[in-house]
Amino acid sequence: MTDSSHGEPHHSGLGARLNWLRAAVLGANDGVVSTAGIVVGVAGATDSRTALLTAGLSGLLAGSMSMAAGEYVSVSTQRDSEKAALAMERRELRETPDAELDELAGLLEGKGLSAELAREAAEQLTERDALRAHAEVELGIDPDDLTSPWHAAGASFAAFTAGALLPLLAIVLPPASVRLYITVLSVLAALAMAGWWSARSGAAPVRPAVARNMVGGALAMAVTYGAGALLGAAGV
Repeated sequence: MTDSSHGEPHHSGLGARLNWLRAAVLGANDGVVSTAGIVVGVAGATDSRTALLTAGLSGLLAGSMSMAAGEYVSVSTQRDSEKAALAMERRELRETPDAELDELAGLLEGKGLSAELAREAAEQLTERDALRAHAEVELGIDPDDLTSPWHAAGASFAAFTAGALLPLLAIVLPPASVRLYITVLSVLAALAMAGWWSARSGAAPVRPAVARNMVGGALAMAVTYGAGALLGAAGV
């Protein structure tokens, strides 16, 4: 007989890892598109390797810091809300334990358990760890595994930087005669891979995701290259 109590945490952990991996891919995707748009735009105005490197590095640093700061603020707000909710649960468990037991039994009954079994499960969970039981069933929070804003910020910074390095290296390393072609092709290939992975990890159709990603990146590069070419021709 299979023990379902052992399968559930494994599935939950796998889902959390897939969510983190999907976020990393999307962060890298942002790094690819934004940095490619910058360096291709500059390439439309000048073939100076110094100018391309300066623009690319500036875009990489600005984008990665912006992503990290935004993720830090977002996760910090979420963590503060979770900690406040846990503090409220502690107070309610201390002040009105019977009402909280009734509430937990009702929540378990709402998940499909019979009234008697829900009551018995609520009593056992409360005896074992009342706060954890309410946090997981009522709030969907693991009190011992709150997301770290520093980890989230670091992951966003690393993912964006990894993605941004591709167009930056592709535009500054090759000879001037082929650097634009190499950059465009490598960016489109990276976007195709990112679209494929995001679709597969989310169990979505692959072709539309890949096509959207590639078309969006190609459009961004075309627009910025056109703007750079116009400015270069105007001598700005």
